[in-house]
Amino acid sequence: MKRLLAVFIAVCFGFMQVNAQQMVVTGTVTNSATGEALPSVSIQVKGTNLGTQTNSRGEFSIRVSENAILAFNSIGFEGQEVKVGTRSVVNVQLKAVSSELSEVIVIGYGTASKRDLTGSSVSIKAKDIANKPTTNPISAIQGKVAGVQIVNNGRAGAEPDIRIRGTNSINNVKPLYVVDGILTDNINFLNPADIESMDILKDPSSLAIFGVRGASGVIAITTKRAKTGQVLVNFNSSVGVKNVSNRDRVKLTNASEFKMLYDEQRKNEAIDLGQAYVPYDYDIWKANTNWQDEIFQNGVLNYNNISVTGATERNKFYMGAGYITEQGVIKNEKLQKITLSINDEYKVSKALKFGFNFNGYRAKLPQERDADAALLAAPIAEPYNSEYGLYSVLPDFQRAQVGNPLATIEGRKNTEIKYEYRAVGNMYGELNFLKDFTFRAALYGDYGFNTTRSYYPRVYMYNPYLPGKIDSTTARVTSVYQGQNVYTKIQQDYMLTYKKKWGNHSLTALGGFSSYFNSYENVNASRNDGGGIPIPNDPRFWYVKIGSVDAQNGNSDAWETATLSYLVRALYSYQGRYLLNASFRRDGTSAFPMNKWQNFGAVGAAWIVTEENFMKDQSWLDYLKVKASWGVLGNQGSGDNKYPYYPKLDNGTAIFGDNVITTLFPAYIPDPNIHWEAVHSWEAGVELSTLNNKLRFEGAYYRKLTKDILVTVDAIASAGITAGMGNKGTVLNNGVELFASYNDNITKDLSYSISGNFTTINNKVEFLVDKGHEIIDVASRTKVGYPIGYFYGYEVEGVYQTYTDIIKSVPNTVYAVSPGDFKFKDVDGDGQITTNDRTMIGNPTPDFTYGISASLNYKGFDFGIDMMGVYGNEIFRDRGRNPYAQFNYPTYKLDRWNAPATSNWEPILSNTRAINSVISSYYIEDGSYFRIRNIQLGYNFSTSLLNKVYIKSLRVYANAQNPFTFKRNYGYTPEFGGSATSFGVDRGTYPMPAIYTLGLNLNF
Repeated sequence: MKRLLAVFIAVCFGFMQVNAQQMVVTGTVTNSATGEALPSVSIQVKGTNLGTQTNSRGEFSIRVSENAILAFNSIGFEGQEVKVGTRSVVNVQLKAVSSELSEVIVIGYGTASKRDLTGSSVSIKAKDIANKPTTNPISAIQGKVAGVQIVNNGRAGAEPDIRIRGTNSINNVKPLYVVDGILTDNINFLNPADIESMDILKDPSSLAIFGVRGASGVIAITTKRAKTGQVLVNFNSSVGVKNVSNRDRVKLTNASEFKMLYDEQRKNEAIDLGQAYVPYDYDIWKANTNWQDEIFQNGVLNYNNISVTGATERNKFYMGAGYITEQGVIKNEKLQKITLSINDEYKVSKALKFGFNFNGYRAKLPQERDADAALLAAPIAEPYNSEYGLYSVLPDFQRAQVGNPLATIEGRKNTEIKYEYRAVGNMYGELNFLKDFTFRAALYGDYGFNTTRSYYPRVYMYNPYLPGKIDSTTARVTSVYQGQNVYTKIQQDYMLTYKKKWGNHSLTALGGFSSYFNSYENVNASRNDGGGIPIPNDPRFWYVKIGSVDAQNGNSDAWETATLSYLVRALYSYQGRYLLNASFRRDGTSAFPMNKWQNFGAVGAAWIVTEENFMKDQSWLDYLKVKASWGVLGNQGSGDNKYPYYPKLDNGTAIFGDNVITTLFPAYIPDPNIHWEAVHSWEAGVELSTLNNKLRFEGAYYRKLTKDILVTVDAIASAGITAGMGNKGTVLNNGVELFASYNDNITKDLSYSISGNFTTINNKVEFLVDKGHEIIDVASRTKVGYPIGYFYGYEVEGVYQTYTDIIKSVPNTVYAVSPGDFKFKDVDGDGQITTNDRTMIGNPTPDFTYGISASLNYKGFDFGIDMMGVYGNEIFRDRGRNPYAQFNYPTYKLDRWNAPATSNWEPILSNTRAINSVISSYYIEDGSYFRIRNIQLGYNFSTSLLNKVYIKSLRVYANAQNPFTFKRNYGYTPEFGGSATSFGVDRGTYPMPAIYTLGLNLNF
């Protein structure tokens, strides 16, 4: 009995002793130079798989044994190991390695430290795009990166227009996206919450490795991975509302103002036509409708994301899922999006590892609506007649051109079902051998499948002019449409890397080959009821097999392309101060004959001056690097023509005697020397840090000369030009990029930072086919000596006040003029107004863009604001110019000319005066604007409080996006994207709403 009691006591004592050895250690990790808290620092118990990471305030908590050793690691800082002993609080300061310049950049087929690069790459971290409501992560960085111009679209799910260092070509201007290694043309499938970083590559030394796809810049995106020793469950959610405020709505006349102006206009037109004035009968048009109020709504949005990560020394696993619903600001628009991201990496041994990445996406796209009709419809019409239960037609003077906005938005709601599916992923293996070599093989796939089914119903309208008051002429047939497209991208990379340091030398060399296959197929068809029995308004019947066989149309399209590439790159450093980067790529493509391979390459050099001995005694400059790079980049853009050397076949006929034979013939005669465009680019710049790395500055001058631009040319017999596509263009872009940031700690608990960027853009066409060749798209022109897509028309000097004024002015030989009409400038000085007086009246490319960001942190609170602006560009207002239709009036028409000296800018109201609707500077608006892009206030709860409920971190925040835009143009927004040769045109762009959200970010 005594022995049993002794054993029991010994076991209890041992148990208590073991428990006594376990303890909870808390602490804070900070930057040794600035005292700033460091988030996401990896903390691992040495010799075990236990670990954690710091929260946004640099705090951590972990259960360890006495005398455990904690290893602290963070990118850009020297690692540190600390023996705990018996301490329950461990505070650690990490030393920055050349400040933020040691951050890792994805440079294509690999990574490198920013310190070792010779170009101007920029890295955007997850924190810069997190907690900002957007379905496309690129939208979140608008105004934050020098040299990157982003034109956002207010429609839910819409892709922004992105141009890096200007418009390089008349063809492709979109940057290349690289997502975890795969090359792609859009990132709609990505969930912003799954992104770890975005690296913007702009300079030739970074882009040449991408060959024919590098000319327009590259955005390399890395999705989140698990960190060793980390087990984490993250949940973040936000809910918000979006709207178009009264301040941002287009100003239009009300019913009484409209009647006054319309009556005046009818009198003017009667005089012009020599007819008697007949007043319009408003007896049945007594409404005062604000059509914008009728179509707009407060759209609700909800973003939800959850991720699970777990990692050991051998295996790293991450899975994230997201669900997004977002309504538009126009009624009956709604986006629903589901995303899934999974990646896993397993180390078989120290030398061998395998892994995979997968990103899946399913979206139900909104039935797109526009606000155009609400800006054109007369305010005197009522939207809906309650007696008949029908939407009302508009007055007869505009019914043929404009429909009741609500009849489309409400009467045809939920009549389109559009889905997008996307699966993007890769499998890879990596082998380290002979100490310095690494071989990596990767297979990538990108599969997209999109379907659309839509229905056009019969919508009967209330028409007060008809005896029965019911108008069926606008609803004669019902119809259905069905379409689908499939696209596939398959990429293979086989890369060998050699990395070696010896003495004062360091070398990282890469070599390998890559293949890329891209295909697309599209089929669509439509059918209507043929005037017979209506097709039911039920999605079960929205298939083309229903309806009249005689009223069916179909179409299809397909293409496929392939490229094969060989590439090499070397990053060399001597004594850590002299840097040399060089790359070369050779591309072959199915678009040209097999012997038409093209070579691309770049070289860059940099000198880290502060590493020199003569800089050791100074203390004011912490880091200084001067750099320069030059290269030849490729652009495989050729518009819609995927095979420039192999023309499509067009239908034709041939006559043999009395027989007419159907034939096929080439659309053009190909140039035997045709090839992809080449951009000859160079830059020179400087990077520096001072004031103990608190102040950072980067500046660069860039110059990009795009040669051999592919141009489609019509046959010109007199000039000896053969119809077809050839390398017949040259475009120059150049400018300056500047970036600066400053951060400091005022007290232990109070810190702040401020940053700004500035970019100038100069664009000029230097050669295009021949001296007089132009690319014309309404007001947009592309011509030698001018910027791409400049606006072309007459320059308005004023308005003719009297006939005496007309007699004394330069005669207009193109248009008949009367008092109240535009007075054009005699640009060529020949003493008369002719078509030769048309000139450049605007430029859609801004003189410069800029962005400003500031943040403030106090204990658990954080506050941030982002601002951005554009200056020096013009907008062409291509709305309301139709002289054959009567629309509602913008309020500036109240200042029209109606008698001598009443206006010298707004012309007379009359649709008979053709001169007032031609393209002129009257339709040009100032596109400069300043926007408060984002305001956010957040709070991080104390770790000591959260530990009690087993929560690692919790942050709540309130966010305001686009709350204020200061602009000068008439439309909803000053932002207008478009094609390479036609942009900055206001054709009725979707409004850019303000978005207000509340959210939380929770880690377990």
